[in-house]
Amino acid sequence: MAFCKVAFTFSVIFLSCNTIVSFAHPVGFGWWGGDRAPVSSIGSAGLFPGYYRVSCPQANEIVISVLKRAISGDPRMAASLLRLHFHDCFVQGCDASVLLDSTSKIASEKNAGPNRNSLRGFDVIDEIKAELENACPQTVSCADILAMAARGSTVLSGGPSWELPLGRKDSRTASLGLSNQNIPPPNSTIQTLISLFKRQGLNEIDLVSLSGGHTIGMARCTTFKQRLYNQNGNNQPDLTLERTYYLGLKSVCPQSGGDNNISPLDVSSPARFDNTYFKLILWGKGLLTSDQVLFSGNVGNTMQLVRRYAEDEELFFKQFAKSMVRMGNIGALTGLKGEVRKNCRHVN
Repeated sequence: MAFCKVAFTFSVIFLSCNTIVSFAHPVGFGWWGGDRAPVSSIGSAGLFPGYYRVSCPQANEIVISVLKRAISGDPRMAASLLRLHFHDCFVQGCDASVLLDSTSKIASEKNAGPNRNSLRGFDVIDEIKAELENACPQTVSCADILAMAARGSTVLSGGPSWELPLGRKDSRTASLGLSNQNIPPPNSTIQTLISLFKRQGLNEIDLVSLSGGHTIGMARCTTFKQRLYNQNGNNQPDLTLERTYYLGLKSVCPQSGGDNNISPLDVSSPARFDNTYFKLILWGKGLLTSDQVLFSGNVGNTMQLVRRYAEDEELFFKQFAKSMVRMGNIGALTGLKGEVRKNCRHVN
């Protein structure tokens, strides 16, 4: 099926607009933005692309408007919002539990190891929610906002679009424990990655394609410093690191201090959604252990997929879109389950 690499039309409604905005590259807005249609998809029970077509027909326009402002002001925000959706879906399903602040009854997932001082974009979600509440009170869920923001961030970065099943409700609970257990650590082995994805009903194809989301964004030194100085507990670097790349990373991340210094996950095109991430892995330039083991972990399926996506960007885009839909369906609350929060940080 064909793709829309630069279209910015969401499936909640069908906008027709010829506005061109200036980012790192031009992004056109049209029926589907040119001759490449988004990947079509069928959601889990109760989810479908036109969910808000009657109840909040301007929902897409609002989400797009806020995303354009946010990413224009901070290009890193695209990757942050994509990551926020991922970290939500892997804990209790895609229910916006990651957005809840701590209360006497809720231990916020924001304080989990993988999230603390790391997840970003909460203020952008708040801004989208506030504008949607003003236009369509208590209609568009925070869980759907996360899903739409992830797709929009992908498209604005040059990646694929897809028909997004909508209609998720928001949870009234969060799980700090599951956040610590379910989100793959950056030093994961290939076996750990496969196991954690399988726990969510996702397979090795989903693992490799969704890992390709690391084609945009940055990572803190604390997430990969072990690879530079003590990968296997013997005070030696990870030998799978290409030497020039390794030396460059050492200059950014000293052995002592600098834990919050950042480095691009895709050193060649860190703000553009493309397949360079997979090419870098083939060259020994995957930043995180969890990136490089997709190839060096000696699992035939993942190794083959890395090669195929490195050779064929459209194939990667197609599968990334499909896997994002699959991930977005995890544990979705629909119907009378959950609620539509008025404020994404608090239950009603």
